[in-house]
Amino acid sequence: MNRLAPIDAAFLYMETPSSHMHVTGVIIVDPSTMHGGYSFEAIREMLSSRIHLLPPYRRRLLTVPFHLDDPVFIEDPDFDITNHVHRVTVPPPGGREELAEVIGDVAGRALDRSKPLWETIVVEGTADGTVALVCKVHHACIDGVTGADLMSQLFDLEPDAPEPPPPAEEWVPDRVPSDLELLADAGRSRLTTPLRGLQGLGRIGATVVRTAASVIGRDEDERSPALPFTAPKTKFTGALTPHRSVAFAQTDFEDLRIVKTVFGVKINDVVLASCTLALRRYLIAHDDLPDKPLVSMEPVSVHGQDGQEGTNQVSSMAVRLPVQLEDPVDQLLEIREDTLASKEMHNAIGADVLRDLTQFAPPVLFNRAMRLYSSMGLASHHRPVQNLVISNVPGPPIPLYCAGARVVAVYPFGPLIEGAGINITVLSNMGNMDFGVIGCTETAPDLWSLADGFGQAVKDLRAAADAVLAEREAEAAAALDPPPAAVTAKKRAPRRTAAKKPPDGA
Repeated sequence: MNRLAPIDAAFLYMETPSSHMHVTGVIIVDPSTMHGGYSFEAIREMLSSRIHLLPPYRRRLLTVPFHLDDPVFIEDPDFDITNHVHRVTVPPPGGREELAEVIGDVAGRALDRSKPLWETIVVEGTADGTVALVCKVHHACIDGVTGADLMSQLFDLEPDAPEPPPPAEEWVPDRVPSDLELLADAGRSRLTTPLRGLQGLGRIGATVVRTAASVIGRDEDERSPALPFTAPKTKFTGALTPHRSVAFAQTDFEDLRIVKTVFGVKINDVVLASCTLALRRYLIAHDDLPDKPLVSMEPVSVHGQDGQEGTNQVSSMAVRLPVQLEDPVDQLLEIREDTLASKEMHNAIGADVLRDLTQFAPPVLFNRAMRLYSSMGLASHHRPVQNLVISNVPGPPIPLYCAGARVVAVYPFGPLIEGAGINITVLSNMGNMDFGVIGCTETAPDLWSLADGFGQAVKDLRAAADAVLAEREAEAAAALDPPPAAVTAKKRAPRRTAAKKPPDGA
């Protein structure tokens, strides 16, 4: 048995009937490169042959009786891959809208906790002949970084790549422990760390002090970071329903790189700026544009930092999205300054706030509080903590294949948090930026207009960058090659100043 780390368990406690804490990744593949032609069985066999490279895929969750401690994972003795890999046919005519309906339906259903917390739905019958692998994994098992690593195990560098080597040791499933054994193990866990709740409370107190000092200690002319409960209300903030809609888009990564270079910002700043411009146009179209910035919660990976435990090694910071500004460049430069201030605040707070909260709050109380908050729709009755979540995940820069099929796109969709009805996740992939947007169907309609807006926003930023480059080139050319009039004047100047020799006899 392996007990979940507090931060991993937190994603279980945060789950409610209307807020599912799983991550959905959609792999679009071209099956024309598959050896022997496409078959569903080939995809399922590929997953089966690599299951030893995907440790979470065979782990089953067990809850401690009376929720006296965090749940545990065991190697599932009843594991059967046929319970997790299924096939469906997209409704006609099989376009992107119909595919999105299938993805939204999958994303809107909670995972079965009696089995390992994942499933893959193979979607066939698209109009363009592609096949979609809708991969759903619970957030308790992966974060952005580990999810990308996990997905990479499904990819090869060529269509006829050999199968990965077998595991070094034979997999041995666990025996399902009795309730008494689970209680005894929980008791030992509590005895070994009897003060972890008080320690968590102490760290929370220290975090509050550091945060206050960071805010109070700023100069009057310093930019203050975005803070929780300062977000404006919009139609997509408030209580969630279980229903999900998705949309997706793909843009050229080179455009973002050029914008980054020209304006001296980070790629993430360009991503946030493209989201800001697209959101502004989406809000205007729905007569919902606020007169102040939106507040986005942005996950921050803390992998490799000292003191981190668990699969989810992630923190977060709040960033303002200046949708009230019209000019895309003004938005970009504002975001650059705001992210710098937010990073300073994040460093001051530290990366362990969520872990500390889960250690302080008993598991059963944490989960019941979240369910009560959700069932009563309390998110609609106070100032939003944030408006949405935006996550930027690095992906593979080279062409890849899955079961011999060429990977065309990878669209990620994160979970929705109560009070924030839109999640935008962006993945760099083979020279592209793949945008995945998921929203609560009732509060965030018409997501295709938002997704299509990402591409237009990137084009607008690229046009602004090209204009700056053209201006710089013109200035450089003028400095190296003065205008003809100036050159002529310069050549004639000595003749104008030369004194004429007086005529003889003068």
